[in-house]
Amino acid sequence: MKAESPFNDENSNPSDNPAFDQVLQSRLNRRSLLRGAGLVGTAAGTGALSACAGIGQDQGPALQSLGFGAVAKHTADKVVVPEGYTAQVIYALGDPLNASTPAFRNDGTDTDFGNRAGDHHDGMEWYGLDAHGQPSRTASLRGLLAMNHEATTDEKLSSFFLHANGGTATLPRPVVEIDKELMVHGLSVVEIRSDGKRWAYQQASAFNRRVTTMSEAAIHGPARGSEHLVTKFDPSATRSRGTLNNCGAGRTPWGTYVSGEENWFGYFFRDAQDDERRKKDKQVQALKRYGRKAGDASRHGWESGGSDDRFVRWNNGALAASAKEDYRNEMNTFGYVVELDPYDTASVIRKRTALGRMGHENITFARVSAGQPVVAYMGDDARNEYIYKFVSDARWDAADAEPANRLAAGDKYLDKGTLYVARFKSDGSGEWLELSMNNPIVAGSSYFEFKDAADIAVFTRLAADAVGATKMDRPEWAGVNPKNGEVYITLTNNSARTPATTDSANPRAYTDLKAGKEQKGNVNGHIVRLAEGKPADTAFRWDIYLFASEAGADKSAINLSNLSDENDLSSPDGLVFSKATGLCWIETDDGAYTDQTNCMLLAAVPGRVGDGGSKTLTHGDRTVVTHVGKPQSPATFKRFLVGPKGAEITGITETPDGRALFVNIQHPGENTKMADIGDAAKYESHWPANAGYGPGQRPRTATIVITKNDGGVIGG
Repeated sequence: MKAESPFNDENSNPSDNPAFDQVLQSRLNRRSLLRGAGLVGTAAGTGALSACAGIGQDQGPALQSLGFGAVAKHTADKVVVPEGYTAQVIYALGDPLNASTPAFRNDGTDTDFGNRAGDHHDGMEWYGLDAHGQPSRTASLRGLLAMNHEATTDEKLSSFFLHANGGTATLPRPVVEIDKELMVHGLSVVEIRSDGKRWAYQQASAFNRRVTTMSEAAIHGPARGSEHLVTKFDPSATRSRGTLNNCGAGRTPWGTYVSGEENWFGYFFRDAQDDERRKKDKQVQALKRYGRKAGDASRHGWESGGSDDRFVRWNNGALAASAKEDYRNEMNTFGYVVELDPYDTASVIRKRTALGRMGHENITFARVSAGQPVVAYMGDDARNEYIYKFVSDARWDAADAEPANRLAAGDKYLDKGTLYVARFKSDGSGEWLELSMNNPIVAGSSYFEFKDAADIAVFTRLAADAVGATKMDRPEWAGVNPKNGEVYITLTNNSARTPATTDSANPRAYTDLKAGKEQKGNVNGHIVRLAEGKPADTAFRWDIYLFASEAGADKSAINLSNLSDENDLSSPDGLVFSKATGLCWIETDDGAYTDQTNCMLLAAVPGRVGDGGSKTLTHGDRTVVTHVGKPQSPATFKRFLVGPKGAEITGITETPDGRALFVNIQHPGENTKMADIGDAAKYESHWPANAGYGPGQRPRTATIVITKNDGGVIGG
């Protein structure tokens, strides 16, 4: 991710929610509290599987150590994995998804992106197929990858690698350019197979499909029919179009794919007079809270393409007499968790509004237990945003693990329930704050008027502000340790964190130098983890599993996790647990340490909340006490992969047998200058063409599969 991009580094939280050190000052011994509450070493029966690993009641033996040599940091334009492993590219931007779509030329002249792999592969999940092409939870040689296509590489307006001459960086944008860009966003489902030696995607598979910004979607949950989702496209507010900026992903207990809509706000435009036209409409406050100030430019200028509806919808100004005649509410139809049945090519995606509207990263589920609610965890990926949990009204029925209608099962568990937001306390405890009209703080809020559950679903951030949730350092992926049910959430970094705003869960604010230039805030990020007695509980214990940093940084203030050259990192982002091995996989999306290393994938043998101790950090005349996991060691935490130049490492899933690991290499070469599109020698990256995959020299986002040369389990 380009650190300077205003569309990927939102900070629109003006709330004055106090640091939780001000909420509670406790002198109780944290370790005795953990054990006294019975929250250390939570029984595996109440645990959960991560989004990546898939949901099921069976789990392989957890690895206790890592059986590979650490990959060294590098800045070369290649993917490097440990000795004894092989990485193979299998699915890249532009690859055709049916027999009639021509091969990708990779020179900017390609079209028909609605039938090709989209751009910026991100979160993904494996869905097995048996020899007869039927869904299988155990198949490991044939399956479907359901995948997000988050965004596209751009410098100003144009997705320049898609266009022969780099495209247009002024308004109005040409229709032919916009039509390509509309199609490369969204989701794809692609069949892949292994012959036991090599993997390949199946171009002509009947399972292959794309979902784009123009695909129909059904609105479900409390916001269905809400006045805030009324548009010219559908005045009934039960349907919308498309999904956008899909980042992290997850797999439901009933076998569907769920995807988070993340940085969608920047795709919309409303002119400088829009606030005045709306006058006393409370949505003015909400629009600003969700990052869309009147007059701010949109990311791609799609609204400038002309009078056709596919362009006009990106102008979310109040331009007509009512919402039924314009697209003032179009932005409110984005920001949700989207559910897809990857096995059913005719099904329409469903937007699950009960899970709240925010910059969704991924969604991960607690392990289901008969008679208990279904529980899911989520992060809102922006500076100073929050961590959320959803608890279903419906109780889990084991028969729903193999339902006749998978999306109907989603209706049952995801359309009705209670949404919570996290407040962390300085003694290492925390509480989940209810976001519903049953909470008098929400119902009686003077901060923002909430009339019903639909208001909370659409304006979730404002409800979280009202109850006093803890501002966090960009909550990204959440994963659940299958061994003990503990929840891990990456906090990737926060340039807005200052010494004055540090607290126990976000305790670092420091200065780091990159090529002589100062970087300030929580530069490298960290990973927090939570322990609950049961997933539906409203209380939790927490500590910080990992402080990302450079190995040589000050161990008293920055490198608090004792990182070394084998495992130092910056900006943890993707995080998933392996069902087969119990390993925790951590991916980075960094701009702070890239003078020393490209982005990376690391493997960890996780511990448990409370396995470390407390540390005190000093910021001038302020001190902050935080709770830290045990020091890291290369024996249980080390680097597994380093990617090519300019790429983020993101999206990860595995076959059920743990012998194939799929990883996405997103936006290699993203720092290439648009003006240099005609000179391939000036591209930052030429991957994956330089690795032997596909024509041309323009860099392409792609999926790789990693296997062990001896056929063994990955990581062991």
